[in-house]
Amino acid sequence: MLILNSLFPVVVLILLGFFLKRSGLTDTIFLQTSDKLVYYIFFPLMLFWKIGGSSYENGINWDLCLAVLAALLVMFLLSFVFILVFRISYYQAGSFAQSCYRFNTYMGVAIILNSLGEEGIRYFGVLIGIAIPIINVVAITTLIWYSQEKLQQKNRGRLVMRALLSNPLIIGCLIGIIYSRSFSGFPDFIDNSLSLISMLTLPLALLSIGGTLTFAGIRQHIPLSLLAALTKLIFFPLIGFLFLRLFGVSGTAFQVGMIFFALPTSTAIYVLSSQMHSDASLASSTILVSTLLSFPVLTFILLL
Repeated sequence: MLILNSLFPVVVLILLGFFLKRSGLTDTIFLQTSDKLVYYIFFPLMLFWKIGGSSYENGINWDLCLAVLAALLVMFLLSFVFILVFRISYYQAGSFAQSCYRFNTYMGVAIILNSLGEEGIRYFGVLIGIAIPIINVVAITTLIWYSQEKLQQKNRGRLVMRALLSNPLIIGCLIGIIYSRSFSGFPDFIDNSLSLISMLTLPLALLSIGGTLTFAGIRQHIPLSLLAALTKLIFFPLIGFLFLRLFGVSGTAFQVGMIFFALPTSTAIYVLSSQMHSDASLASSTILVSTLLSFPVLTFILLL
């Protein structure tokens, strides 16, 4: 029942988003507006609320964070090995590399909230507050490195810094950590307001994921999409499991870490690929394949 209760609502909302888009009840403009609202307002506020309203000392586990960062470093290096071994072109390399280690934050919050509750979401909130800046650095650096356009060195540094300083998820997490160390919870009227705002976040995000899924062009990219998806969903959890054991992570923190490693690739790779001259079609195909394959993997993880 735990698996059904955790994954079924996520599947239903993603499928609903898919069919709403296909039926014409939602369109590209609606999905783009929804994405902006979730990314810039609702999701950062939810992270701030979840982290800021909890005890900072009880909501962080440095062994978990170090294990995740070590696994991310290995996956980053492994993606480069695959690029060389499989002779992936410069145009596709940036999209492929991102697919190997970027994670779908929205699905992670939905699954952890359903399966592990408030304690799990506190661990996850602090974890992604640390992981997201590092992932942005390596992803943008990789995209710039393989970019087919001539970019000046000073522009490369500026792009990386801008992505970090303007990331609303990072800002929401950091402000939440600062608030939790400075104050003890929220006044009721603020807590109730943030609670209502947060209720919009996950449904809108999951509907948007379903609406952006497409089968167009998937046949052309199926070999690389499968390689990227299997790297993300098989190698990442296995490597992550080893580091969690190595760092002695256990209990709820261990469960949060394993769910983190088994999440499908982030829909953000499409946006970055299209903006930074990489293969956006490959990114879209990988998002679809990774999302579909993630459900049996996540089911297995939740059974552990």
